[in-house]
This record gives sequence, structure tokens and C-alpha cells, in this order.
Amino acid sequence: MNLKRIDLKQRAVVLMRSAKPSVILVALAFTALSFLMYLLSNRLMGINFTQADMDRYMQLVSEGNLDYAMALLEDMVPPASSTAINILMQILLSIVSAGFILFLLNTIRGTGACLGNLLDGFGFFLKIILLSIVEYIFIALWSLLLVFPGVIAAYRYRMAIYLLVDDPSRGVMECIRLSREMMKGHKWELFVLDLSFIGWNLLAMLPVIGYAVQIWSMPYINLTYALYFENRSGRDIYAAQSGGTVPPPWEFQ
Repeated sequence: MNLKRIDLKQRAVVLMRSAKPSVILVALAFTALSFLMYLLSNRLMGINFTQADMDRYMQLVSEGNLDYAMALLEDMVPPASSTAINILMQILLSIVSAGFILFLLNTIRGTGACLGNLLDGFGFFLKIILLSIVEYIFIALWSLLLVFPGVIAAYRYRMAIYLLVDDPSRGVMECIRLSREMMKGHKWELFVLDLSFIGWNLLAMLPVIGYAVQIWSMPYINLTYALYFENRSGRDIYAAQSGGTVPPPWEFQ
């Protein structure tokens, strides 16, 4: 059953207001964890230099002492250990993000939603990492043909992470294939759904007030995407009202 965007959004609003545990509170926990990782990543990867260092560097360059200038520049670059920890932070963030998707799916289905879902991605973290790498490679290869094919590829594989979270027993390439089948003829539909959130995203960028907007908009937008996945997979997005139902067979239209 294909629903209109307004149906998905209205259902998201209902769940935001009625679901237990609160989607907003779990989203806040997820956001706080993500923000801490972001701060740590920036701290580790920040270039360690002062204005005096920059003045010294420019002086060496102007004097033609390029070897000394390069040596000074190398001292400013974060060490390899910081880079490795930063990569680890990005991996942890992708795993927790998968856990947040699982929480949203459980909320929609009315089965097993809890704060602990944020950590459930660690049960299949290798597949999450591998899927991220494969998606990146595929999208990058398509992008070599110009930007437009790369954008199409990004939409083609957009549902892959949802498919993996929905059933961790699936292989990475199986998720890629199923996502491609699911999005066949529906990429523009998802693109328009993305465009419909521009207003929220612009409000979220405003100084100070943007943080308050994100408290609602972040879980609302992500919940709508999870509902879109449920609808595309042939499931009933109103299942939670009856305490959860057994998902019907997959029906890619």
C-alpha cells in the first residue's frame, strides 16, 4: 500500500506524541551521544597551531626555507593515533545510528522499543561497517560518471541500512540488492520527501532557536523515513495501534 507523504507525516506526529518510551527523549539521548563523539572528533583532528606558528610558517616560506616550513606544518597536523581514534568515533556513530533506526522501527511496530536499542547495533557491527564501506564505494564509482549518477546511486541504496537493521541475518550485498529493488521507480518519490523537510532543516540552522527546533525535527524527520521504509516493505504503519502485527511478505512495487 502506497501512502501519501502527508499520511506518513501525520503518523509520525501521532507516534511522537503517544509512543512509549518517548521518541523525543530517546532521540535526545542519541543526539547527545552523537554530539559528544563529534566534539571528541573535532578535538582530536583540530590543527594544533597558534597565530605565532602561522606567522613563523609564512616567514619560512617567504625566505625560501621550504624544508623547515614543511617540518613546522607537519607538527601542526594531528598525529596518526588521533586519526585512528577519529575513525573509531565515526564507526561508533554509524553503529549507534543503526541502533536508533532499530528503535524507530520497533516504535512503529509497537514491539520492543527501548533506550537500549541504541546499543543493539553492536550485535552486528561488522555488517554495519562493511555496508557503509560498500555503499561508499558504489556511490563514489557512480559519481565518477558525474554528480547526477552519484546522487541516483545514493537514493538507490538509501534503504540498505534499514534492510540490515530489520534483519541482521541478511548479507551486505543482499541488502544492497533489496534496496535497489525497493527503490526502483521510487527514487524521485523519496527525493520529494527529502525536499518537503527543507523548512525544518532551515529552521534548525538558526542560531539558538535552531537547537530547540531540532529537538522536534530530528526525531520527526527520521521517524517519517522509517515509516517510509515500512510502507515500501509492505508493512502496516498503523500496526502499533493494535499492539503489533506480523509483517506481511515483502512486496516491492
